[in-house]
Amino acid sequence: MELTLIAASLSVTLILSNLASILLAASRLKRHRTIAPPAGKPRPVSIIVPSRGVEPFTQETLERALSLDWPRYELVFCVAHADDPVVRLIRAAIARSPKVPARLLIGDDRISANPKLNNCVKGWEAARHDWVVLADSNVLMPRDYVQHLMAAWRPDTGLVCSTPIGSRPAGFWAEVECAFLNTLQARWQYAGEALGLGFAQGKSMLWNKPMLDASGGIRALAAEIAEDAAATKLVNGLGLRVNLVAAPFEQPLGRRTFDEIWSRQARWARLRRVTFPWFFAPEILTGAVVPLALALLAAASAGVSLWATAIAVLAAFYLPECALAWSKGWYLSPRMVAAIMMRDLILPAMWARGWLGGAVDWRGNAMTIGTKAAELEETPSGA
Repeated sequence: MELTLIAASLSVTLILSNLASILLAASRLKRHRTIAPPAGKPRPVSIIVPSRGVEPFTQETLERALSLDWPRYELVFCVAHADDPVVRLIRAAIARSPKVPARLLIGDDRISANPKLNNCVKGWEAARHDWVVLADSNVLMPRDYVQHLMAAWRPDTGLVCSTPIGSRPAGFWAEVECAFLNTLQARWQYAGEALGLGFAQGKSMLWNKPMLDASGGIRALAAEIAEDAAATKLVNGLGLRVNLVAAPFEQPLGRRTFDEIWSRQARWARLRRVTFPWFFAPEILTGAVVPLALALLAAASAGVSLWATAIAVLAAFYLPECALAWSKGWYLSPRMVAAIMMRDLILPAMWARGWLGGAVDWRGNAMTIGTKAAELEETPSGA
């Protein structure tokens, strides 16, 4: 009887914690609404876009970046190597929008083992304005992209970010990635912000350049193996906050494979484990597997139907999650419950993988992520 009570209590606690995270996130998140450009003289903004390779939506994301409804902004595209096929697309897009101040910079500044950060250095140093956005090339910027970032800036803000919201999935595995990005990772990040635990996300970062330059500039983000982890710690060390935009920006996915999802999530899990181990440790409890196992243990001990118990637990977990996606206008389909279940089956293995060493793929580089004090050790790409 004691074991039954303990298992049942733990399961209920985890179910209620899951529901609380959804409610907290829902209180911070808004559906996208258009924000008009500011009246008067707006702050000029530099947008740095590190690019590598051509993806299915590259053409569209380039056009969006060159069509923003902000009166004063420049675009600085950064590519590490001149033979990258994305160079041709960037140059053609810039040529089609001659009224937008835009440049392409090529070169690789090896300040760290983080390839994206290395690619951004030249853009940061070339930026002409005091407000700088570091934006991943696969972010689908709305026309009021800058307005949403600026609207989240407060007097005590050190950094404004947006998590990626997966959209336009093609196939089941892309829907699984939506389940990872949207109602799991974004949800917990916004729940954390509601509790005063703002974490940076490298997809879109709005910086006040003089502030960061006074703390070492972009090179200070090489202090950690992930630039968003370094940004979080730097901003917190200054006594400032990391804020999230109210309506996060889309990342169109297209087709995904299981191997692609595993590779990406394994890398992120390992990075979280190395940079924020105390926050990574309880991630094993965020999916439905542990509370379901505890509930089934309690049900078996109490002679309650296992099927009825499983259905009740899964409904308590997944119906609020789907309601969150629906209420915020995120991708939702009849297959999403199956995709969320697959995500939760993957989570324990992914969590275990985060505690182990070994090579992961990072932007085409096979790398071994060591301890927090270690950097990424690049290995031959064919190893």
